[in-house]
Amino acid sequence: MAVVSKTRSTLEGLVRDSSLKWLLGNRSFFDEELEEIERSPSAQRNWISELSPFANVVVRRCSKILGVSASELQESFNVEAIDSIKGSSNYARNFLEYCSFRALAVSTHNTGYLADKRFRRLTFDMMIAWEAPASSSQPELNIAEDASVGVEAFSRIAPAVPIISNVIISENIFEVLTTSAGARLEFSVYDKYLSSLEKVIRKMKSLSESNLLLSERSLREERILEMDGTVTTQPVLEHVGISTWPGRLVLTDHALYFEALRVVSFDKAKKYDLSDDLKQVVKPELTGPWGTRLFDKAVLYKSISLSEPVVFEFPELKGHTRRDFWLAIIREVLYVHRFINKFQIKGIQRSEALTKAVLGILRLQAIQDICSTPSLGCESLLMFNLCDQLPGGDLILEALANMSDMKETDRTNKSSHEKGMYSISSFDFVSHLGFGMGTALTDSNENELVVGEIAVGKMTPLERAVKESKNCYEKVVMARETVDGAKVDGMDTNLAVMKELMLPVSEVGKCLLSLALWEDPMKSSAFCVVSSYIIYRDWLSYAAALLLVFMAVFMMLSRLFNQGNPVNEVKVIAPPAMNAMEQLLAVQNAISQAEEFIQDGNIVLLKLRGLLLAIFPKATMKFASSLLVIAMTLAFLPTKYIVLMVFLEAFTRYSPPRKASTERLTRRVGEWWFSIPAAPVALVREKKEDKKRK
Repeated sequence: MAVVSKTRSTLEGLVRDSSLKWLLGNRSFFDEELEEIERSPSAQRNWISELSPFANVVVRRCSKILGVSASELQESFNVEAIDSIKGSSNYARNFLEYCSFRALAVSTHNTGYLADKRFRRLTFDMMIAWEAPASSSQPELNIAEDASVGVEAFSRIAPAVPIISNVIISENIFEVLTTSAGARLEFSVYDKYLSSLEKVIRKMKSLSESNLLLSERSLREERILEMDGTVTTQPVLEHVGISTWPGRLVLTDHALYFEALRVVSFDKAKKYDLSDDLKQVVKPELTGPWGTRLFDKAVLYKSISLSEPVVFEFPELKGHTRRDFWLAIIREVLYVHRFINKFQIKGIQRSEALTKAVLGILRLQAIQDICSTPSLGCESLLMFNLCDQLPGGDLILEALANMSDMKETDRTNKSSHEKGMYSISSFDFVSHLGFGMGTALTDSNENELVVGEIAVGKMTPLERAVKESKNCYEKVVMARETVDGAKVDGMDTNLAVMKELMLPVSEVGKCLLSLALWEDPMKSSAFCVVSSYIIYRDWLSYAAALLLVFMAVFMMLSRLFNQGNPVNEVKVIAPPAMNAMEQLLAVQNAISQAEEFIQDGNIVLLKLRGLLLAIFPKATMKFASSLLVIAMTLAFLPTKYIVLMVFLEAFTRYSPPRKASTERLTRRVGEWWFSIPAAPVALVREKKEDKKRK
């Protein structure tokens, strides 16, 4: 009893120090657990000296679930854990994770465990204890009735129960749940979230057990995930071509079904398969009366199995949250099947991948139930949607597929007891929620150190891929903010900004043009001799490499000298503001210039067509003779001499000795070109009657 007395005195000291004053006024499970430890004859075996008092209480509750004492749990951990985990400075936290993960793996074998308030409180207390697990953290321990947890604790414990969260989207779920409470998650919000989860699970179970679309979905045992359009005030409209029908839209884990509404019943369902590789495209779409594109409230579905796209419209008074929700969950089902097809996932691992998508949709439904306007978009709370957006999302999916392969190998090698193998999956958890997704796994090993996608004391390859991807995403977000801040309105203003940014290039261009026009014969002669020598010696590649090295050195020196200094802004002299009429005239002028440019391009093409087809024999003979001379030159003269000839001809064109002859040659070539007629063009207007027939 010496250990218990010491423990009791420690806790009394904490209470006097106001760390646990909340215990004085209200009895809690913490009081009851401590009294039970004091009365227990095996108190010494139920107290771990390396843990804080609250962590000891959590471990004791875990030991009750597992049916062993805390000391026996510690012995098992010391035997099974590798040295880097049990010998590290995070021993207390790693041991707490070991006990928590094992207890959760057992607790979730009970049907309807999510409705158990004790289970909810236990998972939250695990997060609290995870933040202050060691005995050395006792002075910082501050447990109160309104105790809250941070994102790291949530992201570590919550994914151990896949219905609550997973590794990929745990931080996003935490952000949504803590929108109104800052950076900490309170138990009241967490409990409300789990209650909502339990409600949407019951809804999904009820829908899947109903006779709705039974004949269509019985072959593949499809589960109904969501349904819309049953309320007359919120219909779903299907647009195919020019026809529109109201009806009911149903999403399963394999397909999308639409049942058109008749007088008193629904028509036979149309099936839009999401599981086969049909090159499907699912994207937001604009709709409106008589083919106008006014309302952003629809989803377009297109595949090679359809002759024309189908548009599903979700009318609502304002906003498009209803459409965004359906767009996200349809894509989630589509993306999970793309993942399955890409990595050739079969058997039980295919069911598990589908389960991950189903759980994501359930979580999204629960969050929408408690948050009318989530701070993040729907796609950020669905793992396959998120992987499609994140930089390096393909690497996350690859790590997920490799993890599935490891689980398959572990299951086929049941005699293996290697440390760190996978013990339980999302599929196992769902099978104990009260509805099945197929055949559950039966070869889980409770003593292994990995649960689902997380491992005791270390990061799994999936967690590392997610962390690297999110670090890159933060950089992308910062870059996107700078891009948004750099955008300006108005064509004239954007042209002014572009002119300022292109100033170095334009200055280099002016310098080269000055050399080519021989405005300073000495500089032009020197440039011509040096360039000709480089071409003659085949040093063009070295010259290009030297230019790139110069640019790299310039950037490194700029980074060295400008590090820590504020970024220099590009100062642009804003053009005078234009009124509406001036802006319209500027747009009209730009359109006229573009039209003139296109006309000139068409004339060039028509003249070339006339030359190639010998419509004008005399001009064609001259053009063909020139092409033959060029062809013979390219065939028999070395490349460096060709490049040298082209450079000298172009660069010395306006040198003092050649300037007069160049002007005469340019004039003659221009006269020859303008003397070539354009090939005739006949415009045929399509008759309205023929168009109607088509």
